[in-house]
Amino acid sequence: MSIFDADEEQQVEAIKDWWRANGKAVVIGVVVGIGGLIGWRYYQDKITNEQEAASHGYSAVIEDIQSQGIAAETSAQTFIDANDKTSYAVLTSLQLAKVQVEANKLDDALAQLKWAQAHTDDEALTPLIAYRIARVLSAQGQYDEAITKITSMKSKSWSARNQELMGDVYLLKGDKESAVKAYTQAQQDGSTDQALQIKIDDLAK
Repeated sequence: MSIFDADEEQQVEAIKDWWRANGKAVVIGVVVGIGGLIGWRYYQDKITNEQEAASHGYSAVIEDIQSQGIAAETSAQTFIDANDKTSYAVLTSLQLAKVQVEANKLDDALAQLKWAQAHTDDEALTPLIAYRIARVLSAQGQYDEAITKITSMKSKSWSARNQELMGDVYLLKGDKESAVKAYTQAQQDGSTDQALQIKIDDLAK
């Protein structure tokens, strides 16, 4: 037997010894690793499938809301409840609140908007939701609550719209002086809406 043959034999024996000592752990590790990989892929596939299903469901429920209005309230709420961890539920809630306002179901609309506000931290949606809440509060005659809501809104991109809404609320409340101040602030914050200038001119008469 050559030195190389002896070397190989020693290597084989060393491998056998190592395997006897560590083989079980290796097998378990491989099984766990494969299982973990399969589990992760299953999880990813499950999430993807759920998102696709929610997307398709969202498209269908929005079509129902647009075509049926308040008659689609029950199916829309069912979708929201079934997908309450997704952004699709929040968007559906906003659409449902819109038709509820149109149907003069202001309490229901306010509840929808507050739910949507509590279930999203999307920086594009939060100022929109807060703005709509303030409008509903104003429509309910809750002027002080609406003003408090508007005042709490810090988004600079919404500043002009918020100030104009503030002016509208003050006007409904009968406080013309505060209304003019809010309208003027809206212009200073960048509003170029001609209707806003008309409001100011009417109050100046």
